[in-house]
Amino acid sequence: MSLSARADKLTAPDPNFFFMQVLADLWHPETNPRGYVNLGVAENTLLHDRFMKHMRSKLEAPGSIPPLALTYGDGYKRLKPTVARFLTRHLRPVRDITPADVFVSNGCTVAIENLSWALANPGDAILIGRPYYGSFPTDVGKRTGVELRPVAFGAGVDPMGLAGVETHRAAILAAKDRGQRVAAIILAHPHNPLGRCYPRDVLLAYMSLCQEHKIHLVSDEIYALSVFENAFDTEPAPVPFESALSIDVNGIIDPELVHVIWGMSKDFGVSGLRMGFVITQGNGPLKGALQNVFEFGWTSSLSDLVTANVLDDDEWVDSFLTDNRRLLGKHHAQVLRWAKEHGIEYAPGSNAGFFVWVNLGAAYLKNKVNDGQQQQVDLDKDVMQSLLHEKVFLADGVRFGAEEPGWFRIIFAHDTEYLELGLKRILAAVGGSGSKTIKELPYRTNGVNGKA
Repeated sequence: MSLSARADKLTAPDPNFFFMQVLADLWHPETNPRGYVNLGVAENTLLHDRFMKHMRSKLEAPGSIPPLALTYGDGYKRLKPTVARFLTRHLRPVRDITPADVFVSNGCTVAIENLSWALANPGDAILIGRPYYGSFPTDVGKRTGVELRPVAFGAGVDPMGLAGVETHRAAILAAKDRGQRVAAIILAHPHNPLGRCYPRDVLLAYMSLCQEHKIHLVSDEIYALSVFENAFDTEPAPVPFESALSIDVNGIIDPELVHVIWGMSKDFGVSGLRMGFVITQGNGPLKGALQNVFEFGWTSSLSDLVTANVLDDDEWVDSFLTDNRRLLGKHHAQVLRWAKEHGIEYAPGSNAGFFVWVNLGAAYLKNKVNDGQQQQVDLDKDVMQSLLHEKVFLADGVRFGAEEPGWFRIIFAHDTEYLELGLKRILAAVGGSGSKTIKELPYRTNGVNGKA
């Protein structure tokens, strides 16, 4: 039986099935000490117990779960005002966010896809600077037919600096020359995988560029409240976070061109809650379009209830976010000390998210010696294979559009024992002391299953 052309493109077996083997064989100190240490998926497990305790306390009291929570819900009657108040309080927008500005979806993947569907036609392009979050191409284009077009900056260009804005300008002009419409620019702000925030002047420059070409600016601020102190790096000095909504855009860009994405998964460490939001303050037609497809990303009424219970509790939220930032800073420093101690290059200036972007390829080439000569390698593939030999999983730079081979993303938002074990295995993988007794798994350099 024939399928649609779009479905037919997705029928081939995924060549990266090894990731499912990783998930099926995860490390446990007692039951599976030789299982995989997973430092590849951007999840924050540091305060799971704290969140669970709050959730239980709000749900276990008699009458705390209304019958409404077992129905389709109430159209976000409580949730939208709660989210609007919460984000107004924490993102400090120039104009208060209202419930009418908030569009709810079951995760930020759906939020991104909905924006892509609404802002771009099949065949249009949305630009993203390299390196980028590895699931953006799928989120933007798998079902919409929109092309996520990576922008390469070249050696010596700061991808989060003003020169990067000019590179985007060149990409817009090149698209016009080939007859392709550019619908939007996506900024991961704070950046994944670099862990940095865009400076205010760079945000303003992107806004001016978007206004000049009448294209949309999508600021993905899913790590907005996971910004911490980095006392290690002074050049470049870490940049504080400022939401795109906190900038007075009068005379810079039409507000209907600016949109923000935020969700519960990162800042509260609850990716399984599946709760994402699009915030758009000035675009009536877009609001209408998003409202008319909400049923395709309808959230669970129980997730709505848990989210509203959390975000309404200001005192608990402030304490949680403070402790989360402290722990993230502590574990981030642990990875930087490890990298410096072992001479592993990392991207400096990071102060947000759960990750450090490291050049394992250079360490691998330096230490993997065969008869006194450096091996000839397919660097990304060989480093990944060596990591898998040592039973540790990381996200690779190929998946993230890295412009140079050998870069990987280390997730540090895990308890100390787990992180230390992962770092030890990474070092064994790139330092020449890795075990060769572990069975190899197939590896392909075009991505992995699941969210990373």
